[in-house]
Amino acid sequence: MRAYETLFIIKPDLEEEQITAVIDKFKGIIENHGGEITKLDKWGKRRLAYEIDHTREGFYVVIKFKADSDTSKELDRVFKITDGIMRHIIVREDE
Repeated sequence: MRAYETLFIIKPDLEEEQITAVIDKFKGIIENHGGEITKLDKWGKRRLAYEIDHTREGFYVVIKFKADSDTSKELDRVFKITDGIMRHIIVREDE
């Protein structure tokens, strides 16, 4: 298993329960594919560096996890089709 870090930005107009549901969805994808979450950090609402779809803020979440490459591919696929996700990035950490 390799170490990864993902950062994603959730639309700020979602309710607290919806934000929690989105985070739990991605935690579940990692864990159901045999991955292990080492750290989950909710940064909260922050101002974006530039406007995305006429929005100036977003809810930032960082997850560090260990998993196979198939898990990161599945995570990327689901990020792209999930409503409520403004931007995302998955980075493999050096060992």
